[in-house]
Amino acid sequence: MSLQAIEHLGAWFRQTAGNPGDRPELGEEIETRLRAVAVKNPWFSREQVVAAFQAWGQCLQPDAIQRWLNAYPALRQSRSSKVIGVINAGNIPLVGLHDLLTVLITGHSYIGKNASDDSFLLPWMAEKLIEADPALRSRIQFVERLQGMDAVIATGSDNSARYFEHYFGKYPHIIRKNRNGVAVLTGQETAADLTALGNDIFRFFGLGCRNISKLYVPADYQFEDFFSAQVGYADVMSHNKYMNNVDYNNTVFLMKSLPFLSNNFLLLREDPAIASPIGVLHVERYASLPTLASHLHEQAEKLQCLVCSKNTEEALKAGNPDTLSFVRFGTTQFPSLWDYADGVDTVEFLLGLA
Repeated sequence: MSLQAIEHLGAWFRQTAGNPGDRPELGEEIETRLRAVAVKNPWFSREQVVAAFQAWGQCLQPDAIQRWLNAYPALRQSRSSKVIGVINAGNIPLVGLHDLLTVLITGHSYIGKNASDDSFLLPWMAEKLIEADPALRSRIQFVERLQGMDAVIATGSDNSARYFEHYFGKYPHIIRKNRNGVAVLTGQETAADLTALGNDIFRFFGLGCRNISKLYVPADYQFEDFFSAQVGYADVMSHNKYMNNVDYNNTVFLMKSLPFLSNNFLLLREDPAIASPIGVLHVERYASLPTLASHLHEQAEKLQCLVCSKNTEEALKAGNPDTLSFVRFGTTQFPSLWDYADGVDTVEFLLGLA
């Protein structure tokens, strides 16, 4: 795939959606497509899809694309082309775009099976790539059933991962399971930090593997400042599916007499589990950062990223192997091209296929 095709897609995202936080006026053709997307999957509201466009526009800046590609000298070498079957998750808009790009830049052909709730967005972006590089048309295909592939990349839940292992274990593969984002608070965070954290919690209604599902807080932490900082995200209350989940979990907690905190659109409950239901954040209190560091490194395979301050990151890294992906408040939904899901370098995997 030509460099120009990726740059063309990035430019389209920026021209269409602007920068993160903008409220762009979209043309009728795009609005029509977005309405169709939202009808198919109400979680993919116009606001959330536009936010995904904005994040990808930021990610696909020309200098970032060049830095990404320059890290792999082997990309400039000739190699045999393989057929890569990709099973895409459908939890957030364009979650499968990175896999599409990695397959194409490594010279392979892409056969994608989209989730039933996300059958529009990725083929649409493939159209944009083909506009800039028509030769890609013969290398991109979307199907209902994977067959004839040489390798597999599959993303899903822990349950579906067992299915993938059974059916695709004979192929070279990357199989991704459930992961979540967590945040570590110390009580020293600024109001701006906590407000930015809201984007990590509420963007895509918390459905992404990089969304925050759990907070680790000191033993004596009080949540008044945290809740005050989330007021600006109250617009999630206008989304019926999200609030149905909040109301359901609120009712369950009350019926079971389980203690929890609420600001009417987010529930906090102390629970050791990392994954949490929609509209709920789990909370776990820690005695000291060194003790927490050991716990987090033991849980590394369940964590996609960890949000905290720079000082907290340094404390958590001390004396521990570098197994965690640390990010700053408000940045979880803006990964770089070289931030690979589950820490597995997809480009290296694809370049290594014989």
